[in-house]
Amino acid sequence: MTKTLFIGLDGATFTVLDELTSDLPGVGVTMPFLKKFMEKGARAKLRSTPNPLTPPAWVSIMTGRSPGHHGIFDFIRAEENRGKIYFTLYDSRDIKTETIWSIASRQNQSAVALNFPITAPPRSINGSLVPGFVPWKHLRRNMVPPELYDRLKTLDDFNPKELAWDFDREKQALEDLGEEGTESWVAYHLPREGQWYRIAEFLLNEDNPDLMAVMFDGVDKIQHQAWAFLDPALLKKEPSAYEQRMRELCLKYFRELDTYIEGLVTQAGPDVQVFMASDHGFTSTTEVLRINTFLHQKGYLHWNETDDSEYSKRREDSNFANVDWDKTLAYCRTPSSNGITIRVAQEPGDPGIPPAEYESFRDGLIKDLESLVDEETGERIITDILKREDYFPGDYMDHAADLTLVLRDHGFVSIRNLEPVVMPRDVPAGTHHPDGVFLAGGKGIAEGVEIDRLDIIDVAPTLLYSMGLAVPEDFEGSVPTSFFSPEHLRFKPVKIKGQTLSVTDGDAEIEEISEDEKDKIMEQLKMLGYME
Repeated sequence: MTKTLFIGLDGATFTVLDELTSDLPGVGVTMPFLKKFMEKGARAKLRSTPNPLTPPAWVSIMTGRSPGHHGIFDFIRAEENRGKIYFTLYDSRDIKTETIWSIASRQNQSAVALNFPITAPPRSINGSLVPGFVPWKHLRRNMVPPELYDRLKTLDDFNPKELAWDFDREKQALEDLGEEGTESWVAYHLPREGQWYRIAEFLLNEDNPDLMAVMFDGVDKIQHQAWAFLDPALLKKEPSAYEQRMRELCLKYFRELDTYIEGLVTQAGPDVQVFMASDHGFTSTTEVLRINTFLHQKGYLHWNETDDSEYSKRREDSNFANVDWDKTLAYCRTPSSNGITIRVAQEPGDPGIPPAEYESFRDGLIKDLESLVDEETGERIITDILKREDYFPGDYMDHAADLTLVLRDHGFVSIRNLEPVVMPRDVPAGTHHPDGVFLAGGKGIAEGVEIDRLDIIDVAPTLLYSMGLAVPEDFEGSVPTSFFSPEHLRFKPVKIKGQTLSVTDGDAEIEEISEDEKDKIMEQLKMLGYME
């Protein structure tokens, strides 16, 4: 009997969900099941990781640990060697702490995990795992157990190209992301979510796991490209035909998502406890901050001289090809990191600052970043500057950027060598907000309550507690007892016991993705604004 159902909603925010669960004039209730679920259950805002980004946030949900302990900070990890930057995609081998799938499995509990990022190559679990964020050609060899793919092929309309990222189809949107491309992009995710739902429904019925977990990521992808049609503050009173069509298409997605949620909750049975969470929320970004241009103006980053030749233009498009590494002391590697890397000399004579000068250099850099203000209002563009030892403590703190920037509109920075430093966007776009959602419902859950904001590391201990398992002592998060009824807590008190197991690279089955396919993943990250 399934004890716990966990539905991940990538990028979900109460800004949109509250709107879609309201009875709107001319529209009605877009998500009627979720409306009832929220009214009868418990809810809280969920604070994401310090940089509210998909990989570190979902890994924190899966491990109950913060990035400084689990080791994931971005979609990619970057290394510098002799003045060149090398990018490699993070994968499951980079997660340095145990996941809830593993914790449940070694205590004879079964689990199904579907579409979560950074879960390939797969680690063995007592149940089934289908990773997210992999090319469809690699799905078969990255599923656990090995025979799972053949089982899924028996499903009606099973299409691995829709299930995973279809790069050829998504590349079309990348090349033409005008009105037609945006509409095609949103429409593409309707059948894709249906694929994940049918697999979840099948395994829930056939295998009846103790923990059933599935993540729907279309919420995030649609909001990135179609935020203007979902944010109540941006909706026009007199939309154009295209704007009305896009609004209806977005609502169609959420209507179908509502039926998927209802189907899984109903099938799981009356005794199941249901939890839904997002890795971060969403909001509007109204400007672009070209952080490397600013660092260049302040003397931290230096470019080589260029000309108008086609060769120079191609090098400029590669972001770092024209960096003068002998003189550059600080720079930003990726938009998604919102982080600044300070170059520290490893040996005398190496480029970078001497280790003894690190603190004073960083303090000066922080003052310069704080000086970047809106010329009209005097408001700081960068509202917070996070030191890694304060916000990413742990054994893997050194993998974090030296400074992580929080912008006033929560946008991602640009790393391109363009001017001006701050440029207003023609139209507001969707970007990540640090506050996501956490919902609970079912037997033993407090009814109709909203509690204070929780932390993303609280999700994992909540799921383990729901399954009747002890929460490991080295978890950083805790069980939000306000989510549960007093009777349930008396009958089933929270237990804190034991430690998570150490994780080694050898635990994962190796199935390398080709360099060509990695490049295609990078292209998709560019389309969503995570890379340039």
